[in-house]
Amino acid sequence: MPAPIDPSTLPCSPLNEACGLVYFPRMVAKIRLHAQGKLWEDLIANLGTANDATCCGFLHVSHADLTARVLEGGSDEEIFQWCQEHGRVLNDMDKHVWNNFYKKMAWNDELTPRLASRKAESGLAHRDDIITMPHYIDVDEGRLP
Repeated sequence: MPAPIDPSTLPCSPLNEACGLVYFPRMVAKIRLHAQGKLWEDLIANLGTANDATCCGFLHVSHADLTARVLEGGSDEEIFQWCQEHGRVLNDMDKHVWNNFYKKMAWNDELTPRLASRKAESGLAHRDDIITMPHYIDVDEGRLP
């Protein structure tokens, strides 16, 4: 049986929101935790890839540039403002589209097989209620039963 996850090594839920955008606070928190040497080891391999890369692509900023900005310090809101200045400006419809896309990620789309694989690796293959990647992450990291 694996050791319990130390909550201090985990970023917030992928469904947390800052500046009207889900996932953004998690991505920023992962960068901060990694810089402090505290990020849960299982998350290090995907740092800057997968959901991080998708979010950065949506914002039109590179993960390397975002990381450099996060390490300069500042609130999530200040970092989001930097993204707006160095990537593209998001309006309310852009945020609505992103949030609905992300909240349904891996539900009957090209990532569905990846979700099934992650569930199997985590011993959650029997959990038919886990149908999106954000829900899986919250269960896997112990925020949801």
